[in-house]
Amino acid sequence: MIVCIAEKPSVARDIAEILGAKNRKEGYIEGNGYQVTWTFGHLCGLLEPHEYAPEWKAWALSHLPMIPARFGIKVMNDSGIQKQFKVIETLMATADEVINCGDAGQEGELIQRWVMQKALCKCPVKRLWISSLTEESIKEGFKKLKDQSEYKRLYEAGLSRAIGDWLLGMNATRLYTLKYGKNRQVLSIGRVQTPTLALIVNRQLEIENFKPEAYWELKTVYRDTVFSAAKGRFSSVEEGNQFLDTVKMADFFVTDISTKKGNESAPKLFDLTSLQVECNKKFGFSADETLKLIQSLYEKKVTTYPRVDTTFLTDDMYPKIPDILKGLKDYDLLTKPLLETKIPKTKKVFDNTKVTDHHAIIPTGIDPTALNDNEKRVFDLVARRFIANFYPECKISTTTVLGEVEKVEFKVIGKQILDAGWRIVFEKAKLESEENDPDEDENTLPIFVKGESGPHTPTLSEKWTSPPKPYTEATLLRTMETAGKLIDSEELRDAMKENGIGRPSTRAAIIETLFKRDYIRKERKNLIATNTGVDLIQTISEELLKSAELTGRWEKKLRQIERGEYEASVFLEELKEMVRQIVFNVKSENRQTNAPKPIQTDSLVGSICPECTKGVLIKGNSAYGCSRWKEGCGYRKAF
Repeated sequence: MIVCIAEKPSVARDIAEILGAKNRKEGYIEGNGYQVTWTFGHLCGLLEPHEYAPEWKAWALSHLPMIPARFGIKVMNDSGIQKQFKVIETLMATADEVINCGDAGQEGELIQRWVMQKALCKCPVKRLWISSLTEESIKEGFKKLKDQSEYKRLYEAGLSRAIGDWLLGMNATRLYTLKYGKNRQVLSIGRVQTPTLALIVNRQLEIENFKPEAYWELKTVYRDTVFSAAKGRFSSVEEGNQFLDTVKMADFFVTDISTKKGNESAPKLFDLTSLQVECNKKFGFSADETLKLIQSLYEKKVTTYPRVDTTFLTDDMYPKIPDILKGLKDYDLLTKPLLETKIPKTKKVFDNTKVTDHHAIIPTGIDPTALNDNEKRVFDLVARRFIANFYPECKISTTTVLGEVEKVEFKVIGKQILDAGWRIVFEKAKLESEENDPDEDENTLPIFVKGESGPHTPTLSEKWTSPPKPYTEATLLRTMETAGKLIDSEELRDAMKENGIGRPSTRAAIIETLFKRDYIRKERKNLIATNTGVDLIQTISEELLKSAELTGRWEKKLRQIERGEYEASVFLEELKEMVRQIVFNVKSENRQTNAPKPIQTDSLVGSICPECTKGVLIKGNSAYGCSRWKEGCGYRKAF
């Protein structure tokens, strides 16, 4: 008998149906030589500290660091889990072969292997590896089963991650709680959680301590077009007025016109992070909400595997593209022109070297039915992004017009779309969400002629520097992806992904953990650190625990373990040594106070002005005011 073990009951049912297993039993489905069973969630986990050494049950500084000689696993203490594990254990005891049909990723590999180890599986094990749950994909996957040994490195990376998180989390949490918690609260510290919180707190400190400074801008309006002085900002009103007086009485002359034509590529296909970012920007969905929605679309077979960190497809996907496009029946008007010609194959979409476990998130070609409104929104993003990548590039023209008044230079830049290309795929979507994408407006210029001149209207405006913006989930996800560096370029982001904090599949859970532990809260879309969160970060003196860059380097090593380029044993020894050093350092600390006095993070500083929605609130002597008060916004709120 061949035993198949799936990641959850719904996937097991799909697999059983395709394999011809029809007889439902308690905890599994049987037939045609197969027994299809399932896990749900984490059936097994690492042992608790006291299960390695009884004395570790008590929280005491003298017991730290806790570093087991050998890590062990256990079945979780839950009646439903225990019952299902007994079923799996019984089936594997008599199995001729086991097929691991778990989630095709690092975490899924770890979960299933732990269960098989705990069930004392002795027979040969094969691995089903698929990127979608369609009937075609599952059948194709069963024809190409791999030996489990081919995924040994993936398992080692997952195991190293789990052990590393245990070592750092268990020791650092007890260490700081015992040293600085005053027996009042647990100071929860995690390998990824704490650097992520530190990003939010540090940004908040920048906002709190920001001191606005005035500057002046000289602009002039010529032929209904706003030109800016090439000199840029003036640091004093006196200097600005000197230039204003100079240009008031003379005509504006157009001195030069240059036009540069170019092409814009469609935005890349979605990986999980970019989809979460887009959904947060457009719909206000949290990272966790987006993950649940795209997971649901995957389970409904209309999109491919979601927990991916690549924006590319493999070459073997190219022949499948026409059928996928044909399946998108609600997008016939957009897909019809593509299907009438040969589908283009470019390196911007197809690149085997940029894909490891799974390709980018795309539709499967199955017509979506029974989707709720939010699922429809997410599917629409995925479908349009997919279609757009096979359209021609958008042809643009960028025009720079230079002008001069009494040797004072002015400049304006405008962009025109000559051929919309892929942009037509988003026209309807853009109209529906125009207010969410103000940056998409194009600055179209009238036709100017070199040497022309005429009257103009100059103005000198007082402006104020603005503090950095608080993180939203979208900007935080991007910053986690690039180890604390906010990078706009898609190419640079791809290059930085190996050093990101956490994995795409775990980042949403990290952010949710910060909410649950009352370390952060949300104001509109902004993430604000609570007093508890700020207090924790200010309490932690060890920069190693707060460094996004260092955590990113650990992530890179975990990926190298996955590829066989780094030894798991070396990684774990490095972590153990770091834990020993941190424990020694913190035990040796002799502070007069538990932590620096926390800033008042319950203030409104940095939140969006509720009146003009363009400025942010800054702190005055007795009230919060809009940073755009010099531009006419009169909003203020007393302390």
